[in-house]
Amino acid sequence: MKFKFYKQLDSMDCGPTCLRMVASYHGRKFQLRTLSNICGFNKDGVSMLGLNDAAQKIGFKTLGVKMTVQQLNFAEKPVILHWRQSHFVVLYRIENDKYYLADPASGLITLNENDFKNNWLNDEKEEGIALLLFPTPEFYKQQGEKKERVQWLFIFRYLIKYKQLLFQLILGLLIGSLLQLIAPFLTQSIIDIGVNTHNISYLNTILLAQAALIVGRVSLEFIRAWIILHISTRINIAILTDFLIKLMKLPMSFFDTKMTGDIMQRMNDQKQIETFLTSSALTTVFSVFNLIIFSVVLAFYNLSIFYVFAGGSLLYTFWVSLFLRQRRVLNYKNFEIAAKNQSCMVQMITGMQEIKLNNCEQEKRWEWEEIQAKLFNFSVKKIALSQYQQAGTTFINEGKNLLITFLSATAVINGQISLGAMLAVQYIVGQLSNPVDLLLAFVQNFQDARISLERLNEIHEMQDEETAEKQWISHLPTDKSLSINNVTFRYPGAGNEAVLKNIDLYIPEGKTTAIVGMSGSGKTTILKLLTRFYEPESGTITIGDEVINQIKFKTWREQCGMVMQDGFIFSDTIERNIAVGSGKPDLTRLVRAIHVANLKDFIEGLPLGLNTRIGPEANGISQGQRQRILIARAVYKDPHYIFFDEATNALDATNEHIINENLKAFFKGRTVLIVAHRLSTVSHADNIIVLERGVITEQGTHRELTDSKGRYYSLVKNQLELGA
Repeated sequence: MKFKFYKQLDSMDCGPTCLRMVASYHGRKFQLRTLSNICGFNKDGVSMLGLNDAAQKIGFKTLGVKMTVQQLNFAEKPVILHWRQSHFVVLYRIENDKYYLADPASGLITLNENDFKNNWLNDEKEEGIALLLFPTPEFYKQQGEKKERVQWLFIFRYLIKYKQLLFQLILGLLIGSLLQLIAPFLTQSIIDIGVNTHNISYLNTILLAQAALIVGRVSLEFIRAWIILHISTRINIAILTDFLIKLMKLPMSFFDTKMTGDIMQRMNDQKQIETFLTSSALTTVFSVFNLIIFSVVLAFYNLSIFYVFAGGSLLYTFWVSLFLRQRRVLNYKNFEIAAKNQSCMVQMITGMQEIKLNNCEQEKRWEWEEIQAKLFNFSVKKIALSQYQQAGTTFINEGKNLLITFLSATAVINGQISLGAMLAVQYIVGQLSNPVDLLLAFVQNFQDARISLERLNEIHEMQDEETAEKQWISHLPTDKSLSINNVTFRYPGAGNEAVLKNIDLYIPEGKTTAIVGMSGSGKTTILKLLTRFYEPESGTITIGDEVINQIKFKTWREQCGMVMQDGFIFSDTIERNIAVGSGKPDLTRLVRAIHVANLKDFIEGLPLGLNTRIGPEANGISQGQRQRILIARAVYKDPHYIFFDEATNALDATNEHIINENLKAFFKGRTVLIVAHRLSTVSHADNIIVLERGVITEQGTHRELTDSKGRYYSLVKNQLELGA
């Protein structure tokens, strides 16, 4: 049975892609996106446990084992192998001490036993990890999924918008082709009539005509270049804009499973699509037109020469097609390495402070240099492939041209054609070679654009955070109390322990509720569930009588002000960082936000005041100032719900006291949920929840909990100075 190979689209897609290949081998088609969802996929990819669980869900009986190479020989194929301790591949055949592998990152490969052992076996033991898969009747009951088609119509709609410009472009190309068609006949007439009859006036007339043709062609090229620039720039912006719009519609969980470099590299992919649409596709249409017209003219002059040209062109096409598969492999490899390179650079630049503080400059530089070495090796392979291809094409083309020259010269000597006709034939052959080159370039560009389109389609076909089919509620109920009912949640990744376990929590409207507990107990997770970054694994969250996931995201988030531990400061002015999303900030709300966050003295001490630029690319600010700006942002929004996650832990005692007093007034009539460790932040809360390992252990007011001397008392006794 022929083994169907699939390529991974992202650097972390190797596991689901391997499972996709094994399922295809046994006769069932699954989309990569489907398998990724059931694998427990996250930014680190998937684990062997995740693959095992996913395989069982689609009907395989599985066995994850450590085995020797000898034992692997007797195992049923195909089998998924843990490769180089950080990757997954499929072993689909062993034959004559050759190991046939499908590597989703690089393609189908064949290794000898020694190379296979070096990549698969653990350094310490002569064993490697394998996942054996056996299809069950349940697997064959699966309907599978239809093959995902690359949606070219989705892309061509960008081109159709510019019908008038396209018509002008097509008209220009058509006129240019006709002007080129006249040239060989003018060349022949110069020799056969002007030179042979010594007619200078005729020669002058023809030369003037040729000069006019040259001016016309240059003018057309100039206009065509401007039209293409105009169309390509607009298409480029449109594709990128739609991609960003789609990204912003995706759920937050998507960004937990994608590396920054993968997303950025997809944004670069649109350039290949835009080039294909605006240059390759249009030019190729007229290349085909030129090829047909000039072929007919060449056949009219001499059939033998036409057959030689046609045979040489077919050989040329065959030679170039031999390299298409390898170019596809290199294209995928380039995406993977470029994505890692971008992620590495982003981490180095944004994490420079931590790099220097921990004296790990050399280590991080070596990581970057290792990626550069891979890029260099990739470039060497790409250049080598191009050189082999170029050498063959040059040999074929030059050989074809020499043979045509010989045949045309022989035809002149034998009186079959005139000298002028010979020169015309040479001109026609030159004009025919260009369309052939453009057609082959079109095939290569089509391949590159198709790969890029696959990656873009993967994003565009993902389900939005808010689907159009669902009937969403666009207003909040009268009762704005929040209830968490029997909620369990775990982060993506097979084998991850539940962060929250059957939580029941009531947050009354207009009251302040605080959550305390040790790090990792699930406090921040509750906030993220309430702000709908994630959906619960089980259980429901309600606002009054309405289930929260029935309410429109925008409606809900308009009423939520949240200050996270890792809240983001934009590279912009202080004013625009506080009044995020406001075209023209409301002065009254801005003044109140600055007052509540105690920012007035800080802002007045700056030369540009509210217009001072801050953020990653501007003036640095302290952690305390950062937190105060984030608090001011939440206050400016003037929401009904306030969610604070350690919002004042970086503040000094004075600022914290002032801001807490200001917040007490601001909190009146609002539903507030605070996650904090400091007693000063939570002691005033109407209800304090104590969370431990995803379970609520106790709750009550500050006095009730300290009097009971339970878990809460243990957490804050050092702050209370009550002793043991």
